[in-house]
Amino acid sequence: MNDKPRSDKFERGLKTRRGVLGDAYVERSLTAADDFNWPMQQLTTEYCWDEIWNRPDLDRRSRSLLNLGMLAALNRPHEFKIHVRGALNNGITKTELREIFLQIACYCGVPAGLDAFRNAKEVFKEMGISD
Repeated sequence: MNDKPRSDKFERGLKTRRGVLGDAYVERSLTAADDFNWPMQQLTTEYCWDEIWNRPDLDRRSRSLLNLGMLAALNRPHEFKIHVRGALNNGITKTELREIFLQIACYCGVPAGLDAFRNAKEVFKEMGISD
């Protein structure tokens, strides 16, 4: 669906989205989009990645920390894994991730914390990051 018209907001959001999630992941998402779900790609890229992620008063690292906590609390494992990758790309270390996941366990429940660790290990494996 790369032939669809793109607004300036889309292009700004796309740059941020690629910077956080990586070119390969974003390209797969865009390539897989069809007429049915392209509007969701537009909404996500323009609203989340431009309107919110590009606001100047909170850095990307902080936004990653927030997203991990919220996605764990909402039990959204697919998005959680995407944002583990983003957190690593935004400079959050494995040690910091461990501490975040322990805090998730405390405030969201042990099952959420266990899932956070399990999902992160899948991302580490995909990214070639050793234990």
